[in-house]
Formats: sequence, structure tokens, C-alpha cells
Amino acid sequence: MSERPRRVRPIADTGPADAPLVGGKSANLGELTRAGFPVPRGFAITVDAYLDTMDAAGLRERLRADTATDRADNDLDRTSDEFTVAVRGAALPADVRAEIVAAYAELGDDVPVAVRSSAPAEDAADTSYAGIHESYTNVRGADAVVRAVQACWASLWSPRARTYRAVQGVADEPSIAVAVQVMVPSDASGVAFTADPRTGDRSRVVVEAARGLGEVVVGGQVEPDTYVVVKDGFVVEQTHLGRQEFAIESTGTGEHRVELDAAGSDRVLDDAQVTLVARLGVAVEEHYGQPQDLEFAFADGALWVVQTRPITTLDDRSRPSAVATDADVADALLTGLGAGPGRASGAVRVLHDPADGARLTAGEILVAPMTRPDWLPILRRAAAIVTDGGGITCHAAIVGRELGKPVVVGARTATTALHDGQQITVDGDSGAVLAGIIATTSPTAVAVTPAPQGGAPVTATAVYVNLATPDAAASVAAGDVDGVGLLRAEFMITDALAGEHPARMIAQGRREEYVRAMAAGLTTIAAAFAPRPVVYRAVDLRSNEFADLVGGEDEPDEENPMIGYRGCFRYVRDPALFALDLDVLHRVRGRHPNVHLMIPFVRTRWELAACLAQLDAHPLGADRSMLRWIMAEVPSVVYWLPEYARLGVDGVSIGSNDLTQLILGVDRDSEVCRDLFDTLDPAVLDAIDRIIDRASAAGLTTSLCGQAVSTSPELAEHLVRRGITSVSVTPDAAALTRRTVARAEQRIVLDRARAER
Repeated sequence: MSERPRRVRPIADTGPADAPLVGGKSANLGELTRAGFPVPRGFAITVDAYLDTMDAAGLRERLRADTATDRADNDLDRTSDEFTVAVRGAALPADVRAEIVAAYAELGDDVPVAVRSSAPAEDAADTSYAGIHESYTNVRGADAVVRAVQACWASLWSPRARTYRAVQGVADEPSIAVAVQVMVPSDASGVAFTADPRTGDRSRVVVEAARGLGEVVVGGQVEPDTYVVVKDGFVVEQTHLGRQEFAIESTGTGEHRVELDAAGSDRVLDDAQVTLVARLGVAVEEHYGQPQDLEFAFADGALWVVQTRPITTLDDRSRPSAVATDADVADALLTGLGAGPGRASGAVRVLHDPADGARLTAGEILVAPMTRPDWLPILRRAAAIVTDGGGITCHAAIVGRELGKPVVVGARTATTALHDGQQITVDGDSGAVLAGIIATTSPTAVAVTPAPQGGAPVTATAVYVNLATPDAAASVAAGDVDGVGLLRAEFMITDALAGEHPARMIAQGRREEYVRAMAAGLTTIAAAFAPRPVVYRAVDLRSNEFADLVGGEDEPDEENPMIGYRGCFRYVRDPALFALDLDVLHRVRGRHPNVHLMIPFVRTRWELAACLAQLDAHPLGADRSMLRWIMAEVPSVVYWLPEYARLGVDGVSIGSNDLTQLILGVDRDSEVCRDLFDTLDPAVLDAIDRIIDRASAAGLTTSLCGQAVSTSPELAEHLVRRGITSVSVTPDAAALTRRTVARAEQRIVLDRARAER
């Protein structure tokens, strides 16, 4: 009889071939250990230990039977709770427990360790599983280690893990290994990318670092320092200091949160340390033969590698570096987040209120604390945009990209550090604001996708664009796009109507003037895209934004306008406003039947029913060839979708930005909270999945509009695998999105072909 395979192995005895048994994390660490890289000592607990424990507890068959329902479990939270409690409480067979306890004893006497999940497919070239399963740090004592191992096993059955497996199409029986390593009491730690994940540039290393344990970096709890290193010569080319108000430190008694004083704003790593990390990263990259995403830690001057994986989201395009040159860096005035591509130079114009917009002349650089929709006429004249606050999904970023302007947001002190007339260059790729006039690459119009030629991809999933004004309609429509998935009506108010409140125009007997001006802009867009669809979203200004319009002084004063008097509910309370949109659409559809209506910010069934009743009472209501869409921005849509379908809705467009805000409870425009805003958070993904599933089951077409699908190939593939009908992105992102969607569709076909073999 052959000897039973060991359920526990020293990490140094593992390698890539052992990944199915010890998981990707342990396999990679074992490979690095054997290659001589500085890896903390530890051991791997194999998937056999988990499976044997589930067998002994009588759970394995129940869990295996559930795998087939992972993709569409309407009671996911309840069953996940049931499974995780059962797995966590399963008693380990005596021999399994003995092997784990013995391996832990070999590391030292009650030595603190990190107990980290290591799934078989984790840290592979096409699936990272990053953050999906649980890990625990500063675990001390044999009993505590065993409990932490059980908790790692239980995380295999969390809602986010089950959802991730469904998205990735994992059909095999789920299993999990665990890596146990001696804790590194980090002075500083972080992540190094051996290719720039923002641009695909393989000639540079990007290092993010923070004080204390690395969980604050990988968990997004602080804004880390960011350093860019040129591989040729290992020169630190760019340094962006983050904000770290606290650190997690490892001590002899566990972990402690330490509040940081002003020193928290100093550099985390000096140039010598940054260079050391970059050299280590490149050495690991050369060992594996492909770019790596590795986690590192400094402790008492020594540098350790605690994890590595291939960069799974690296685009295969060959693009020039997005960071400024050495000569430019010497003149860097400010850095922020690069939110709109390209580079533009000009004189600074600092504005704090759109009422002062006349001070900005065409070609100047707009510098503002933040922008709102009523800034649009000013943004159009600006050569580039710089804001103190905001993230890549804030108003300035979204509209700037649609207008083809270089944008830097989150520059913090731009309005005080820069002054009117100062000559600067805005680099929207790197996020740098540079002194003086430097050769620019700013487009003169909105960047568009070239029309298909030769081998251009063809996708079953439609790729639409978001538009705000008719200015760029002709150039965008000439590209490889399938229509307009989101036309923001409110931006045309600030443009065509010079920012005048619709109620004021009605009160002055100027209703026809409003309808004529808005219809003219919509006609331009509809004609450019015909016969492709143009989805017109009815006016969705918030009360504070309406108040900023000329004649808006009667608007209510709300504490939180974002979730206040807006969208569908406003149309019910102010039918005259909604009637204007209906008049505009009725006039345009007489010549351009490719235009359709979308109702935003729908919260309840009764308000949508009341709104649709207004539509049915209008002459436009008799035009049943016009599609009726709603925006899915409020979490309640998940519950109400079947009812919305019964009311006659034809399609649903997921507004990923507002949906993320409302699910996670975070303001997307807040620089302080920007680390919390994550459309790929499992809670948000679960809501998106439920919307797509319920809409599809009701026969509705589905779309998603939002910046996340433009920047995240992972999300784009997620949506395609889920069966979304279309996505809608900014014009400059259409080409990349089309390629991402094409790759996702091809992978699905290949996966199905393999499954049928």
C-alpha cells in the first residue's frame, strides 16, 4: 500500500508544478525560495488537508453538489452563511491537525505567522483571485493557527468567492490550500509592478509603498506613495507622495493601529530603497519571463518578497510611456490623478465659480476646486482641466474625456499653488502639472475609434458611446461605434440655452425657444448616428445644479442633493419639466426614429408608473416604436426590475458610478474617500449581476455606462460573460473596449468548446 501524500509541505519544497496541490501563492513563493529570492520561511497546507477534513465532517458531497448552483443562486447570502459556518466548525482529522501543529513548531516557539489562503488557480496568468479569499496576520500559537486555517477554508464559500468563480466559469470542485509564513514586522511595505499597469509600458517599474504592514496598501486603506523607476539604469523618474494618517504595525503582542503625525506625509522609501525594490522586481520578472505584480516588505533594513503573481490586466498594446520625461520632472509643479489622456499647454485661469466663466478665454488651462454640469461651456473652451479634488469618475474627469481634454484631478492645492497667467503644461496621462510650455499631444477634437478596416474586431456585444453635446457627433459617429448609449440632456441646457433654468423659460412664455434649441442639438446627433440608436437621457440635474442656472433661485435647499429631488421623482412632482423632454423627443423622432428615451434615477415602482403615465398621455406615448429605457443607479432596482418590466420598460442601463456610490455609501467626488470607491467590489458586482439576470429574464436589453468599463478589462469581461447586451463608454475608450469585449467573447467560445469535448 502506497504512503499517503503529505498534507503539509515546506514552502521551499514546492514549485509551479505543485500549484494544483498547494495553490498559486505557495507555488510561486516556493519557486522564488528555490531560486534564491528573499522569501520568509513557511509551509503549505495542501488542498488534500481541506478535502480530507470535509470528507471526515460529511460536508464534501453537499458542497460539491452546490457548485452547479453557484452561477445563479437567488439565496446566495443565506447558503454562503450556512456553508462558511459549517466549514469553519468542521473538526480536523487528528492526523491532519498533527501535521499542521508539527510544521508550525518547526518555525519556532509560538512564532507569529501570516496564514494566507492559496487557491489552486490563484495568482495564475489569467486569474488572480486577489482579495477573494481571506488571510490573517500575526497569528500566534498552534490552536490559533488551526483556527485561522479553518477560517481560510471557510472563505472559499463566501458570496464574493462563489460569485468570482461563477464569473470566471470555474466548474471544478472548489478547493483551497493555505500558506503559513513567519511574519515580517514591516517598517514599510507595498506593491511593485514591473510594467506600468496604467499604460502597459514595460520599460518602467511602478512602486507603491506605505509605512507598516502592507495590508493598508493592498486593501486600499491609505493613499500610498507612488514611485516610477526606469528599468534602463534604474533611475527614480517620478515620485508622488501619498497621504497616510495611520499605519498597522506588528509587535510582539499582535497588530496595532498607530496614528501618524506630520511625518506621515514624508517619503516612505528613499531612492536607494525604491531602486532596490525595482531591481528585485525586475529580477523576479526575468525569472518568470513575464511582468509581475509583487508584494514586498522592509524590516530592519532587509527586503523580503511576500507574494508575486503575473499582471493579469496588462494590455498587450505597445504604447509609449505615460510619464513625463526627465527634463519635465524637474519642472513638475503638482501631481494628481491622470484622468483624461493627452497633453496641453497654456496659461492658467483659476476659477472658483462658473459665474466667472467669462474670464476664461479659449485655449487657457482651467484650474478649479471641482466642476459640475453648469461648468460645461467653460470646459469646452479650456485647453485642459486641473482640479483640487475628485477621482477618475468625477464630473471634470468624465466630461473632460468626452470633450477630448487632458485632465488632472485630485491635485489638492492647484487653486492656491497656480496663478492666473502662469504658463503650464498638463499631462493627462501621468497626472503631472509641469512648468512652462512643452510639446503637446492634446487632440483638437474628441478622440474616436477608427472605422473598422481589415482585421478590426466584430463583437456581438454592442459598444456604444456617451455624449454630452452635439459638437463631436460627426467625428465620433464616423468611428467604430454602435450608437449613443447615453446622451446627457442636461449638458445641452448649459450649452444651447446658455445655462437658463427651464422653469424660467416656461414662465416667460419661451417654451418653444427651449424645445427648438434642444431639438436642434439632438437632431444633429441623431442624424450623425442614423440608423444607429441614440438613447436620450431626460434632464437629470440635481437641485443644487438647477439652482446654479439662471433663474434657479427657487430651487429647494437640500442637505444631500445627490440623493434628493432629481430624476424620475422630480418628473412626477414637476410634470412641466418632463413635458419639455417629451416635446423635444416628439419633434426629433418625426425625422429621426433612431432616438429613444431613458428615465434616470428610478427609485420605486409607483414613481415610474406615474412617470410613464405622463408619457402615455403625451402624443409621444402613441409612438410605440420608441424604446423606453431606465437607468439602474439605485440599489432598489434589483428588487423592482420585474415590476418595471411589467410597466412596459424595454431596456435598462446600469449607471455604474451612482450604483457604486449608493451600494458602498461613498461619494465618488471625495478625494478623502476615493480609496473606497471600487466598482469591482464584490457587493457592487453582485448587484450588477442581479440586474443583468433579472432584466434578461424579463426580456429587457441591458447596458452599462460608466468609467469603470472603460478602464477595467476585468469588468468588461465580467459583463460579457454575464450576458450584457451592450456597454457605453467615452469615445476615447471605445477602441480598447471593443478589443476587450472581443477577447472576452472569444474566451467564452473557447471555454464552451473545451467543455463540450
